Amino acid sequence: MPALDGRTVIVTGANSGVGFGTATAFARAGAHTVLAVRDLDRGAEAARRIGGDHEVRRLDLADLGSVRAFADAWDGEIAILVNNAGVAMVPEGRTADGFEMHFGTNHLGHFALTNLLLPQITDRVVTLSSGLHRSGSIDFDDLDFRKSGYNPVRAYARAKLANLLFTLELERRLRRAGSGIRATAAHPGYAATELGTRDRNKYLVGLVHLAGRFFAQTPERAALPTLFAATQDLPGASYVGPDGRGELHGYPALVGRSAAASDVRTAERLWDVSEELTAVSFGLD
Repeated sequence: MPALDGRTVIVTGANSGVGFGTATAFARAGAHTVLAVRDLDRGAEAARRIGGDHEVRRLDLADLGSVRAFADAWDGEIAILVNNAGVAMVPEGRTADGFEMHFGTNHLGHFALTNLLLPQITDRVVTLSSGLHRSGSIDFDDLDFRKSGYNPVRAYARAKLANLLFTLELERRLRRAGSGIRATAAHPGYAATELGTRDRNKYLVGLVHLAGRFFAQTPERAALPTLFAATQDLPGASYVGPDGRGELHGYPALVGRSAAASDVRTAERLWDVSEELTAVSFGLD
């Protein structure tokens, strides 16, 4: 990690899990670390544990009104924006704006946030995806699964694929605009976090936690791909994950992605649809 003294970093969902590990590392590197969280009390407790130069701001990515309020209240440069927050394999639900919860939170919320803040970003936008993006697909005629029927794993995989397509198209637009900002992506591998356990059977959650004690990486270790993608000299649209077998554990390295995640036409169409759904356009136009 390079020294980040005097630089501002925003981490969404920084109060727990990989986001907490990421924010902790940034704070230790000297950055002014902004914890963008839905629950201010939990954010304040996380900030107390992180220490360093920090602040906590409210952000609910499942509510575009909250996203706009966060961006409108922002003043000053942002060196790095880490789009970390998200939901995973939750029961069927809708965001405040009526979008399927995974797609609306993980993709559309971060799409709007990034573009609204883009004029103030100076260095990097890092968006978290997942190895499960490989099983995802984008059906533009059924983005909310109303026709095909809801499945939490499919919904999560679609949102994580959308995160990679967003990074691909964001990088293309940044280059076309002559910007010095780079868009990169990362995934943590297998991390011991609460993600994906909300509203689940308590016995199943217990088994997940037990398995995590023996096989999962700590949040601090799982944050390494994000930190690598945020601070190292990488090509735009790079995708970073653990270098171990199955990309579940290990040290950060450039990793592959599915053919669907490399489809520039789908990435461009997804961007256009996202602009229509959020009423937010490319931030440097």
